[in-house]
Amino acid sequence: MTEATQRTSDSGVSIWLDDLSRSRIESGSLQDLIANKNVVGVTTNPSIFQKALHEVGPYDPQLKELGKVDVETAVRELTTTDVRNATDIFREIAEKTDFVDGRVSIEVDPRLAHETEATEKQAEELWAKVDRPNAMIKIPATLEGLPAITATLAKGISVNVTLIFSLERYEQVIDAYIEGIAQAAANGHDLKHIGSVASFFVSRVDTAVDKLLEANGSDEAKALEGKAAVANARLAYELFENKFANDPRWAELEAKGAKKQRPLWASTGTKNAAYSDCKYVDELVAPFVVNTMPEKTLNALADHGNGAPSIKGTYEESHAIMDKLAELGINIKDVTDKLEADGVAAFIKSWDTVLADVQAGIDRVNG
Repeated sequence: MTEATQRTSDSGVSIWLDDLSRSRIESGSLQDLIANKNVVGVTTNPSIFQKALHEVGPYDPQLKELGKVDVETAVRELTTTDVRNATDIFREIAEKTDFVDGRVSIEVDPRLAHETEATEKQAEELWAKVDRPNAMIKIPATLEGLPAITATLAKGISVNVTLIFSLERYEQVIDAYIEGIAQAAANGHDLKHIGSVASFFVSRVDTAVDKLLEANGSDEAKALEGKAAVANARLAYELFENKFANDPRWAELEAKGAKKQRPLWASTGTKNAAYSDCKYVDELVAPFVVNTMPEKTLNALADHGNGAPSIKGTYEESHAIMDKLAELGINIKDVTDKLEADGVAAFIKSWDTVLADVQAGIDRVNG
């Protein structure tokens, strides 16, 4: 293990890889990251599968075997096969950590982001299709997604809640989680292996807010550049601590074996070259969090990251940053609402490309 990734893990952060492909599985790359860089889980999303399924070659044998099936079926078979194989690689880690880590996430069709019943139905189908206890089904934290999250958990299915940008929505996600676990208990499910993470997106907040600060142009605005995303995430961690410590429903569920829904830092690749390439890892280190990283960020962490605890004692400063943004006329709710809508739209665009690429693959291998 590298010193920096080990230090990060020792500080309480579970390092997950934000990437998956057939070639990564078959080449041994994934096993190498587990062995040498403390990787204990994987997340996927439509953009990741777009990149993976665009490759000509790795998926040809399965496409040939599937024949001239409809493209939706083919995509589902290809992606669930990758996720199933990855969960098998992580199974030992899952068992050693009592299924806290060793998780592999797969997302429902992003076109269903505003359809509660369809999301719930597909989540159950994906869970059955992957058929591994260390899988997680990703459901977006749209308003329509919240009841689907509760209903999916109530069936004993582990959930990765994605596309969270605001503290307001994050609190609703925690409430949806606690209610889902309460329903799972009432339905007779063993709570011990129901896992959940709340994927709170980070770097995209800086990208959006920095543009507004640059437009303002004042020295006060310039001094705030690169601070909004980390402050927002640190306040999410404060909310996590407070909610699970003070919600009377949770204490009862935890006594029955339920596990807290961990915050997961997503979108942790640095998009502004002026900032450290480890910024959204090193500045968000605390116990009981997950950080899912693209390989470029993971390599930067391994090479020169810090990994020391960096959230404790920052809440007052973080609140002050958000207050200053408001004083400058930046409405963080408007920013995060737009980021959520843009995130859904971007995943739908990626999914459309996946469908087109896989259809081309079906046509190519089947003549």
